[in-house]
Amino acid sequence: MIELPILDSSGKKVDTLKIDEGLLGGEVRHALLKQAYVITHGNQRQGSARTKSRGSVAGSTRKLYKQKGTGNARVGASRVPHRKGGGVAFSKTRTREDFRTQMTRKMRQLANRNALLAKLVDSEVKCMKELSFKNPKTQDFAAMLKACGVDRTCLVAVHGDNQNTIISARNIEGVSVVRIEQLTAFDLLNHRFLVVDKASLQSFIDGTAFTANDSKEAA
Repeated sequence: MIELPILDSSGKKVDTLKIDEGLLGGEVRHALLKQAYVITHGNQRQGSARTKSRGSVAGSTRKLYKQKGTGNARVGASRVPHRKGGGVAFSKTRTREDFRTQMTRKMRQLANRNALLAKLVDSEVKCMKELSFKNPKTQDFAAMLKACGVDRTCLVAVHGDNQNTIISARNIEGVSVVRIEQLTAFDLLNHRFLVVDKASLQSFIDGTAFTANDSKEAA
């Protein structure tokens, strides 16, 4: 069992949440986390990298000056690769545009949960009693992060209807906001800390966050 301290807005411990490692994979599976990270990162590639060859660069093909009599080295057109503004010797062409690969649904779900386990093991999860603000205010949210010891990049996971928290956190540098049902291993590994409220964390572990999201989409 992992005992996760529950904090209030001033950073003081007010409760403890016991989490069963078995629900999150039992142990940190580094190979699975790397596979999930590489696949998600590759799926974000556009495949639009292109460079121009000497035939694609705008310009004349005229020989710059005659072959002999000028005292200069022999030279041809201005679009050759070794001249400034010329083309690329081995240009990138449209050989591949899709870098997408896939994981099975169960592997993807396990990777997401296992990434959360890795954060819990490293004490990088800041679980708040509640994340609620009467009015959207970035200053109050920044003060709460400082009180909790968050001094690096941070991922804030909340329910989609918690708009005041989303608006309060989205303008802080190094802080990203995501809905709890959209929490992924890629996002967790890209940030040092995870800030989440107790109710949202329990719904992610129990799986009720995904059930609620499916019912909303069906409606």
